Amino acid sequence: MTGSSSSDALAKYREKRDFARTAEPEGRIAKAGGNRFAVQKHAASRLHYDLRLELDGVLKSWAVTRGPSINPDDKRLAVRTEDHPVEYATFEGTIPKSEYGGGTMMLWDTGTWEPLAGKDPSKTLPEGHLHFFLHGHRLKGEWMLFRLKPRGKEKGENWILRKVTDDEIGGSEDLVGTYLTAVVSGLTMEQIAAGEQGKPGAPATPAAKPATKAARSRVTSRKRAGSPPPFQPVQLATLVDHVPAGNAWLHEMKYDGYRTLVAVGGGTGRAYTRSGLDWTEKFAGIVADAADLDASSALIDGEAVIVDANGKTDFQALQAALKGDPDAILYYAFDLLALDGEDLTGQPLLERKAKLASLLAGGTDRIRYSDHIAGRGEELFDTFCAEGLEGVISKRADARYVGSRSGSWLKTKCIQRQEFVIVGWLPSDKQRGFKSLLLGVNEDGHLRYAGKVGTGYTGEEIDKLMDLMTPLAVTKPTVTAPRAAVRGARWIKPQLVAEVAFMEVTSDGVLRHSSYLGLRQDKKPEAVVVEKPAPVAKLEAPEPSVVRVTNRERVIFPESAITKGQLADYYQAVSGIMLPWCGSRPISLVRCPQGRGKKCFFQKHDAGSFGDHVHHVGIAEKDGHDEPYLFVDDAEGLVTCVQMGTIEFHGWGARIEDVEKADRLVFDLDPDEGLDFKDVISAALHVRDVLAQMGLETFPMVTGGKGVHVIAPLTPQAEWPAVKDFAHRLALVLAQSEPDRFTAALAKAKRTGRIFIDYLRNQRGATAVMPYSARAREGAPVAVPITWEELAKLDRASGWHIGDAGALLKRAASKDLVGWGRADQILPDL
Repeated sequence: MTGSSSSDALAKYREKRDFARTAEPEGRIAKAGGNRFAVQKHAASRLHYDLRLELDGVLKSWAVTRGPSINPDDKRLAVRTEDHPVEYATFEGTIPKSEYGGGTMMLWDTGTWEPLAGKDPSKTLPEGHLHFFLHGHRLKGEWMLFRLKPRGKEKGENWILRKVTDDEIGGSEDLVGTYLTAVVSGLTMEQIAAGEQGKPGAPATPAAKPATKAARSRVTSRKRAGSPPPFQPVQLATLVDHVPAGNAWLHEMKYDGYRTLVAVGGGTGRAYTRSGLDWTEKFAGIVADAADLDASSALIDGEAVIVDANGKTDFQALQAALKGDPDAILYYAFDLLALDGEDLTGQPLLERKAKLASLLAGGTDRIRYSDHIAGRGEELFDTFCAEGLEGVISKRADARYVGSRSGSWLKTKCIQRQEFVIVGWLPSDKQRGFKSLLLGVNEDGHLRYAGKVGTGYTGEEIDKLMDLMTPLAVTKPTVTAPRAAVRGARWIKPQLVAEVAFMEVTSDGVLRHSSYLGLRQDKKPEAVVVEKPAPVAKLEAPEPSVVRVTNRERVIFPESAITKGQLADYYQAVSGIMLPWCGSRPISLVRCPQGRGKKCFFQKHDAGSFGDHVHHVGIAEKDGHDEPYLFVDDAEGLVTCVQMGTIEFHGWGARIEDVEKADRLVFDLDPDEGLDFKDVISAALHVRDVLAQMGLETFPMVTGGKGVHVIAPLTPQAEWPAVKDFAHRLALVLAQSEPDRFTAALAKAKRTGRIFIDYLRNQRGATAVMPYSARAREGAPVAVPITWEELAKLDRASGWHIGDAGALLKRAASKDLVGWGRADQILPDL
């Protein structure tokens, strides 16, 4: 990109736009020598800020994902984009959604720029660095841009924008949260989207300036108008063995504190633990700060912590502060579930965090915004571990908030630590209360001995523990344990929970090199189980379903006598590996209420009969009105569908967060009746190779029927017309290049002896069978993700059935399938 000549510098810009539809300037290459700059706030598929510097007659452009910061320690990712015409520096308005970059754009700052003395930007920019000064209304002083080394097949240019330390770094560091109106028109994003016209020369007013008496009165009225939202279950992260790769993930610091929901409204507030305990008195300072935020009501998710002198969160210090210095406790907010009476849980994480950052822009004494980076999670994890921090929380940027453990939130720990139930203690031969605590975990319905912990205590903590344990004494052992390990033990009722760090667990489940971290007053003993790091693709096994399945003995697969209850149990068992693909996606159900041998039908709309566990999302139909489409996001949703007679789950090629942008391509290879499965394998490998030549990584799935799906994951950017066109043209190319082998014709009469490349899965509203879905076919086969190596050895597409749930779970946890179905890639040109 850096090497494009001036004669074609705007070619890519023009190729991407239909100037009959968009008000963006077509522009021309200007005379060299200009030095204007602009920053435009751009609410496209993801909110970002476009930095543009005039050079060689065009605007060199970068998309700064979180906007510029005047804190020299903030290194902001800036993705290089195509050159723009200089006329674009004054553009403000709304780009049609159907156009490239569709969304509202605000002229956020403007002015002039100059390179560092003695530096020629025409030479340094292609070399990957630019050192310059900005003279804008909001951005001033010395700045740097430098290009990151590309990784693997990375095609784009990732740069870093940062402020150089100078006299301009004072004041509010959160510029994007401070300045919420356009620099020239004075309009907000909402006013621009509504088509309002600003007044030229309107003041560029920072949102954080001292409020007038009238403004303070309006804010006070807003606070009085609302009430604190009720507690709702929090989303939990699944422990995995490595950080997920790709720019679809946001990565945050894992804090060592108490997970806390803060609900505010009407000038008051409440604080809740993750289990719903009311801890308002314990976190009174945090609640007071939150109640003063400029919102009629809000529900914030975050972590209450103590930060030590080295910048690390310290759980033991937090416990001490709760008793002696509660005003020292800080709150790191990382999600916003509701604001001003609006439920935000259905919105993508990135949008929720943007609203949270705006809410906290004014700053409080105790509440901090928990920042993140997109991509490069492994590097962040290595850095955190080297600094002695706890680990990384990774979250899907496009995921909605669900109040349960989910595959869209993952945690990776630097050291192993978790909660254990205290089941007893060993007396000390020194002048202290005990030598070590005895620990247990819940397993298979009872407590199992998990070892002991003898370090990490202060004298005060030992005294406190003895005071708590003495009234709980019992005579019989609480757990079964080796006699030598617990000789002389004093047993107690299992009512206390401790957090313990450890290096490893022996083959018989006993901790080694353990250290006590503190009591967990927010955790219930019966909820303490062993956390085992899983591959990223695998979720923890679900709890038994709370959904009542009636007529469990009804046979729905007559050839194999498989019952409705067995099908429900299958979906409950595999929900953890199925929901990452099927969850939060519009679905169509194949319902067979009387079994597969009777009448079956598709259902995609919610008729109101499915209950609370099956949700719906409004999607516009061709005539413009919305229809309620079904989706699920937990095991209970899957089982509820089975209760209603469902056998198969088919999903859209997009998530509910943005149904207009595809997150995968699916090529369904459907063989004619007379063809051997080896012909299908050969065809799938050929399609794989063709797509690989275009830069797309693909993954195979046997459908449980006759065919194979070749699946190419996509970063959701391309909209359905482009996706369908790509799939159709590729199918035609394959059919024309080998007409005796492939066909793209819809008429079945033209498919004789050939494999139909079904490209129609790749259009708005079309569905494809979901991974791990059962099929309404003889023997209850299942659609199963596989590797390319496995595919070459198979003799049919229906080799697994619902009785193989255990084997499927084991497969999903295997090294070979860890990265199945995951790749950061965009739709290529064809």
